[in-house]
Amino acid sequence: MDNRDESWAYTAIQMFGRCLPLVYESHRVVRMSKLMSLQIQPTEVVSLSSPRVVIVMGVSGCGKSTVGALLALRLRWEFEDADWFQPAANVSKMHSGIPLTDEDRRPWLEAVAAWSDKTRRSGGHDVIACSALKRRYRDVLIGDRANVRLVYLKGDETLIARRIATRHEHFMPRSLLQSQFEALEEPGTDENPIIVSIDPQPREIVAQILSALNLADRSVPARAALRSSGSGARTNP
Repeated sequence: MDNRDESWAYTAIQMFGRCLPLVYESHRVVRMSKLMSLQIQPTEVVSLSSPRVVIVMGVSGCGKSTVGALLALRLRWEFEDADWFQPAANVSKMHSGIPLTDEDRRPWLEAVAAWSDKTRRSGGHDVIACSALKRRYRDVLIGDRANVRLVYLKGDETLIARRIATRHEHFMPRSLLQSQFEALEEPGTDENPIIVSIDPQPREIVAQILSALNLADRSVPARAALRSSGSGARTNP
């Protein structure tokens, strides 16, 4: 990642409030007042054949948050990191290096899917970064939702391990990376995934995704997106 990509990625993550606190009440995710993720309306009406939600998936350290945030900025869509929906008990387990069970993940996946459905029902657009490693997880997140598209960021374990080692704020210890690759079920053709290598720079990855989604002509350049969105970004207290 060169300096320009680092700058764009850092600004994007800061604008979307990567570490927004969550409040969990009655198994529902409730965002704290005035700490909502950035909401930017599309620059034009998107056709019904276009996706309303894009889920960017991959193992920890593949760049889901960076790419997802930049993609949302280019499209002027909302961005959500699925980590924001994790119950506190799950976060505690991951901090301790304990892999989550499917029972742990179920309410988390359902919360993310509920947010996606709310976005779709309201006529909004959203990019969601989520590991979604197994097919049954993606069945909860996507299922038969025709206007939700899947983007898979595919990368080599050695490269991703090296990236994780430099990410001091990430709560996924490197020791869990191997278990993530063991759990990974790459999406099949019936899931209609957009598969993109993580080798290029983030802006190049986003360009490939926009092209695959046929949304390149509806996007704005990365620098222009950051300039025009900066004044409206919410900051954490």
